[in-house]
Amino acid sequence: MSRFWRPQNRRGDPIDPVPFVVSAGLAFLFAFSVGPIYGLTYGLSLRASLAASGIGFLAAGTVAYVQLIRRAPSVDAGSLPPGPRFERLLYVGLGLGILLTALTVPLL
Repeated sequence: MSRFWRPQNRRGDPIDPVPFVVSAGLAFLFAFSVGPIYGLTYGLSLRASLAASGIGFLAAGTVAYVQLIRRAPSVDAGSLPPGPRFERLLYVGLGLGILLTALTVPLL
């Protein structure tokens, strides 16, 4: 028995926590490295910019938890077929493109 806690999906199957930890860490880095700068550019105070960055991080962390922990398939379920994986990749790319475009608005 492992002495570390393993997260479980909604069916009670143990799952790998690494994708969630990486996603949450990247969300934290992105929110607190870009958020305050753009908050100040939009005219918010530093306190409000940090608060908005924290809210953005909590939202991204919650989405990552739901997608990568609660709704995760069990370890022995096998890999996903390539169709849904490619579709997810396209949606993530589209979302990232929209986010980066939105971040350039204050620079125009």
